[in-house]
Amino acid sequence: MDKTCEMNYKVVDSPLGEIEISACEQGVHEIRLHGGKTPDAPPLPELLGCPGEMTAPLKQCVAWLDAYFHEPAALKDLPLPAIHHPVFQRDSFTRQVLWKLLKVVRLGETVSYRQLAALAGRPRAARAVGGAMRTNPLPILIPCHRVVCSSGAVGNYSAGRATKEWLLAHEGRLAEKPSYEFGLNGSFPRAEGGGSSSGPSPSPAAADLCALQMEGDDRA
Repeated sequence: MDKTCEMNYKVVDSPLGEIEISACEQGVHEIRLHGGKTPDAPPLPELLGCPGEMTAPLKQCVAWLDAYFHEPAALKDLPLPAIHHPVFQRDSFTRQVLWKLLKVVRLGETVSYRQLAALAGRPRAARAVGGAMRTNPLPILIPCHRVVCSSGAVGNYSAGRATKEWLLAHEGRLAEKPSYEFGLNGSFPRAEGGGSSSGPSPSPAAADLCALQMEGDDRA
């Protein structure tokens, strides 16, 4: 973390429980999902509340998350919160992958680890993409939940697989039509109502298969 950064924090509520945002004057550093609620809990009447007296990046991030949960169509009219986590201050494959994911994979879309590796210019680096997703400091904002296995299995998520399924179902209900097509191999089925995916949750064996697929991609 930059030694000159003076950190500010904001804890907001969401259907997924408390979300903690940390930021300096230059941008957001981290978004942490603390959980504490069932993934299918209904939204609160005042989801994220008023930003109050906060730095500009914190205000932008609170407004962005509020729109994400309440009115996703408004996201296109909101500025993306400034980002200042150290991983984005130096050139690395992790930075390249996270930026590509943020810019290319939109609301209601998914991409496989292999496809994201190819988009980042290293088609054999699916396993490295998985590592980048595990270290993503800004979940939801940088949508690592949209990265799934080539088999269609949801795969793992830092906040738990149920949270990942909830986010995908939430976006599937709200997005009318993807603007970026990845084809059948990497797509995740949309949810039809309710708070979970349209198909059954992947088994541990499916998750293991996903890991093997990523390892196989690296050796291809």
